[in-house]
Amino acid sequence: MRAAIEKRYFSHWFHLNILFLGLLMACHPDPDDFGETEILPWYDGKKLAISITYDDGTVNQFQKALPIMNELGMPGTFYINTGEIPGSQYQAKFIGRELKEIVEESASVATDRENLFERASAIRMIDMSGAVEMHNQAGALFEQGKEEEAIAVVEKALVQARGLNQVRERAPRVLEGPRTDWDAIREFASQGHEFGVHTISHPRLAVMDEDNLLYELLNCREDILNQLGPEHTFSAECPFGTEDERVMEYALAHFEGLRNIMPMDSLHEVNRWGHYDPDYELTPYVQWQRGPLGDTTLLQKKAWVDRALDAKHHPWLVLVYHGIDGIGWEPQSSDSVRAYFEYIHGKGDQIWVGTFKEVTQYLKQRMAASVDIQPEKDQITIYLTHNLGERFDHPMTLRTQVPGNWDEFRVLQGGKEISYNMAESGATGQWVHYNVLPNSEEIVLEQVR
Repeated sequence: MRAAIEKRYFSHWFHLNILFLGLLMACHPDPDDFGETEILPWYDGKKLAISITYDDGTVNQFQKALPIMNELGMPGTFYINTGEIPGSQYQAKFIGRELKEIVEESASVATDRENLFERASAIRMIDMSGAVEMHNQAGALFEQGKEEEAIAVVEKALVQARGLNQVRERAPRVLEGPRTDWDAIREFASQGHEFGVHTISHPRLAVMDEDNLLYELLNCREDILNQLGPEHTFSAECPFGTEDERVMEYALAHFEGLRNIMPMDSLHEVNRWGHYDPDYELTPYVQWQRGPLGDTTLLQKKAWVDRALDAKHHPWLVLVYHGIDGIGWEPQSSDSVRAYFEYIHGKGDQIWVGTFKEVTQYLKQRMAASVDIQPEKDQITIYLTHNLGERFDHPMTLRTQVPGNWDEFRVLQGGKEISYNMAESGATGQWVHYNVLPNSEEIVLEQVR
């Protein structure tokens, strides 16, 4: 009996002491048990990233929507057709044989898969009624897998061209109304907005041959480079939201960011016509595109934001605007734009509004980056690196555990002090998050005594 009592007493004493030791360790954590660091999913630790993008460069995007964005501190991405901007070096034209030769040849050589792309490129540039519309119709049919129907449209256009007195070239007119010039665009770019490639003249790239396709893409980029600088040649949107495999292969070879598609193991993309599942969990990130049309209500647009904020993954909502206040395709009113942007701005504690370039940079950097941590008694040294190259230089948000007994500390990069936010604090230490540059100087968190 006595032995049993002593055994129970010893067991009780042992467990009490283990409990006491655990509490003691919780209050005074092991000084070596700190320094854990992670890269947060989105910049500034936000729940949702939103990119507000515009296609075509119609005048009210700049005169009506852009000032609202400036007022709210929201940067946007404008995909522009450069051919009709006053001062551009490159305008729309046909690259290849004489148009007359192609038209005359069509009288004896039928259109087929071998010559379809040359002929579909050519008919768009012929000075005749409905040329652009027939080119666009052929492109739409081809992308739907209706190759024979596309060929029939091109054949019809060539029959019409053979009936002309003279086959002449005429560049298609993309935009109606006044143009925004490069001086104004440079000013908008200086305010933090991104400008990206949308081709010279908005063709159906899926039915263009290689020479004409690359002329439209690369010389649009060249004008933007010459007028705005290399920072605005990062991303592109091929017109009509095309996902044609051949076109995407060309575009992905020349642009780091592509709004059409951006194949990544870590990113699931839902285009403007796709179904979004907020419970999707097979990839870390989901990009969800939505295009407000003329009759899209404010309630519908707000629901996109709310649905994305409830998602289990790290959502990226990409908004695609065209017309504003009656100018451009499917125009939205500027009053609706203001109300919607104010709604997004009101949720700024959860939402990061970044340009398409910025969000692409952050996402790709996070998936490619490595963090090297060297904790010491009064200091944590961190190296943040990736191998994506110098075009990927967006600041990244780190979350680091520092000892609970550091009453005062500071964060530095390259010897320069930077601000930080307390994320949480507990018995095992305290967590802070802060923004630093990758592939730059060492990051140091140090105790201040």
